[in-house]
Order: sequence, then structure tokens, then C-alpha cells
Amino acid sequence: MFHRFISIGLAAFVGLAVTATIADAHHRNRDLKRSQCKGIIGCLFSSKAKSSSVTRQTVAWRDAKRYQPGTIVVQTRQRALYYVLSGDKAIRYPIGVGRQGFTWSGNDRISRKKEWPGWTPPDEMIQREARKGRIMPSFIPGGPNNPLGARALYIGSSLSRIHGTNDPTTIGRAMSSGCIRMMNEHVVDLYNRVSIGAKVHVYQ
Repeated sequence: MFHRFISIGLAAFVGLAVTATIADAHHRNRDLKRSQCKGIIGCLFSSKAKSSSVTRQTVAWRDAKRYQPGTIVVQTRQRALYYVLSGDKAIRYPIGVGRQGFTWSGNDRISRKKEWPGWTPPDEMIQREARKGRIMPSFIPGGPNNPLGARALYIGSSLSRIHGTNDPTTIGRAMSSGCIRMMNEHVVDLYNRVSIGAKVHVYQ
């Protein structure tokens, strides 16, 4: 009887542990889905999720031989980011880019990585939006409502970043203030592959 009681108790404990693990995974997935919503200043006033048909692909890329594996190459006109693999291949991600007057090109390195980054809008942006009648907060903490999305890769000492977005409708379009936007699930994938110090090449 004693051994039967112990067996029942152990089974109940394992069941609770599995339930807790499933619940934790559900909450993490929910946060990623909640971050995919529409809004110029993020999801400050909305939490509706939107799906997107854009996908990442592993492709044969003839330009890959020009770069070391692990390099990030941004082709602004193609609205594409390539993560270089070995064997003349790369992972191609669809991106959103800077609007007219905010595009740029250059070579640098990834200087920092951040999960669910907070965002401090530049003073110029706050003033620019104010002239349009939009009041922006001075700081937005990291989370599903943050316009930087789930992950951010900081480029050198500049204000430019490769980051997620809570507005997937901007992917494939030129709408940002110079940063490279990715779908949240894509930027999480890239974040897990990229190392600090990785080279970044941005072409217009």
C-alpha cells in the first residue's frame, strides 16, 4: 500500500511538471503572437495580432562566396537580409527598410544583442511626430507592445539596429527611420545564429 501511494504521488508530480512546462511554452508563444500587431508607434493602443505570408528561405546565393559564413548582408532594394552560410548558401529573410531620406549603406559589426529591448525614441522623432499631432512616450519598455519587437541586434555605435516589429505589415516596405525590420520569428532565428562582432554590410 505504501509503495502504491508513493507511485501515485510521483505520477501526480510528473503530471503537474509537464502541465507547467506546456503552460510556459504557451505563454512564450502568446507573447510572440501578441507582438505582431499594427500601429505606427507600436501597439500602444492595440493588441490585435496579424499574420503574414512572408517566409525565410535557405537559398543558393552566388554572392555568398564574397563573405565569410556568419556575415549579415542587407540588400535594401531587394528588401532582403542574407545570413551567409558555407557552401555558397545563405538564409534569406524578408525585411522592412528605411523610407526615403532614411536609407543608408556601410560596413560595420554587431556590437550588442538584446532580448525584448526597451526603446527610447530619439528627440528628433518625438518632435517630428508631435508636429503631426502624435504624442510619443519618452520610453517604451521591452515587451510585446514595443516597436523593436522580440530581439534587437545593434550595429556598431550607431542608432541603427536590426530588430523585430509589432507591425508585420511593414515588412517588404520602406517605412522605418533607418533601422532594418524583421518578422519577430525571423529576428529570433537570426539572433540565435549571430555572434557579437559579426560583420554587417548594408547596400542601397
